[in-house]
Amino acid sequence: MQRRNHRVAVLVLDGAKPLDVGIPAQIFSTRQSMPYEVRVCGAHPGMVTGGDGLSYHVADGLEAFEWAETIFIPGYRHPDREDPPADVVDALRAAHARGARLAAISTGAFALAATGLLDGRRATTHWHYTHALQARHPSISVDENVLFVDEGSVLTSAGAASGIDLCLHLVRRDHGVGLSNHVARRLVAAPYRSGGQAQYVPRALPEPLGELFAATRQWAMERLGQPLTLGDLARNANVSARTFSRRFVEDTGYTPMQWILRARIDHARELLERTDLGVEQIADRVGLGTGANLRLHFHRILGTSPSEYRHTFAAHPLVE
Repeated sequence: MQRRNHRVAVLVLDGAKPLDVGIPAQIFSTRQSMPYEVRVCGAHPGMVTGGDGLSYHVADGLEAFEWAETIFIPGYRHPDREDPPADVVDALRAAHARGARLAAISTGAFALAATGLLDGRRATTHWHYTHALQARHPSISVDENVLFVDEGSVLTSAGAASGIDLCLHLVRRDHGVGLSNHVARRLVAAPYRSGGQAQYVPRALPEPLGELFAATRQWAMERLGQPLTLGDLARNANVSARTFSRRFVEDTGYTPMQWILRARIDHARELLERTDLGVEQIADRVGLGTGANLRLHFHRILGTSPSEYRHTFAAHPLVE
């Protein structure tokens, strides 16, 4: 039976940042490979003055929230100076009460915070505004050291680029890692980054090891079925194990062996979604040895079993 497309609304507020608006609008745009449908809306239909010299003409007003199952609140300029319009805040609260999922990108967290739905929860925003968000909404536990925070029905992300990570996270949550990786390839983006990875803050430039480590990650991805140690990775990167481990955490948010384990689990997820291989065969193919070992780590990381995961996520035909 064909699944109905998930309905996504992208809210454009005055001063909206173009990249923040464009990320969810493009990622969730309706196409054969994407089981989503998108509408871009404003507080009222018509012209909305955006930030950075751009304006937007939106066809829908807040009535789009009644249609939407997920609502994105992109960042906007000067969020620390004034509250969002009261009718927007009321409409967001009402949508959440109906069961809609609310996701803020960057400074959109201020509009989401104004609803009170983040009170008593963790949240994040662009590093430049984390202290302002905490001061304006002291009931929120603001985490300035993460890319995004998933609190179930309310989610927040840091700067605009981490909005991509948040969107990919939601695709993965909704439809599995295979579709998420397909979207990442289409965007030429990293297939996954830890929500717990530290967001960028100004500091001295690190040594230029990023490209070298990217090559080592790719080298490891092609050898997940083989034994891999920290020493193997460091030798491939031509640095000491200690330097590699420290820089790897900065680059990915994981220790090297945590990253390898999660890469193996994600590879297992793809095989569960797209093949009829048994659990033992998949465990061997992804380098986890035995079905028991795969089940153990699968449950620790994902909170479910391989068989339950396979039952939940049917394969999607990836056609542009």
